[in-house]
Amino acid sequence: MHRIFQTFIDSLAASSDERALRLTMEAAAAAVDLACFAYLALPRAAGSGARLISNYPTAWTTHYLQSHYERLDPVIAQALSNPEPFEWGPGVTPSTLSPQQLELLDDAAFFGIRYGFTIPIHDGRGPIAAITYASQERGPVFQRCIERNGRVLQLMALYFHAHARRKVVTDRLVDGVALSPRELECLEWAARGKSAWDIGQILGITRRTAAFHLDNAKAKLGVHSICQAVARLAASRPHAE
Repeated sequence: MHRIFQTFIDSLAASSDERALRLTMEAAAAAVDLACFAYLALPRAAGSGARLISNYPTAWTTHYLQSHYERLDPVIAQALSNPEPFEWGPGVTPSTLSPQQLELLDDAAFFGIRYGFTIPIHDGRGPIAAITYASQERGPVFQRCIERNGRVLQLMALYFHAHARRKVVTDRLVDGVALSPRELECLEWAARGKSAWDIGQILGITRRTAAFHLDNAKAKLGVHSICQAVARLAASRPHAE
């Protein structure tokens, strides 16, 4: 398992887009006898859509996203309310589901998504994402994998989320202004009091490159100083209750 996990970490670091991330998680899941996975990043803003990286059948994922099923999905509902990993499926999922939720699960089962092990990902402001490893049946292979590797699967989920958030699913809007992932990343470190040199050391880039991204962020936000850009960033983020 150590070799599988190290290969997974190395591949994540080399992944630069959604396809590479999907293939990395797919390979790691298959190495522990889990055929299907789905990473769902929940929308932060009202009216926004969820972001999905998955090797589920495309016909199902397209229908799921277009129908905004994340608002109805009982698995996501449980992930929203409880940060602990959980199993779900016939005989496991609570029976108090609405007819619409039961229909959703039946539709998923048609595509081979009948049982699952879901890992909610929460931060200081609440639930932000979830990763599910799914199967057609709750057989001995699936059960053995979850029992033996549950903690490692949690770590994989957290690492995957960190890379996906930085590389492909980060909310890049600051007061309605779209920033590149690197511009936003540099600005967020600046908001923590880091200088361009510090940011370069943290991100593995030169001070000049970090300053370049910060200058671009300032220009896009129409401000003249990092302090003003950081203030715009802070004002655009919801605060914890």
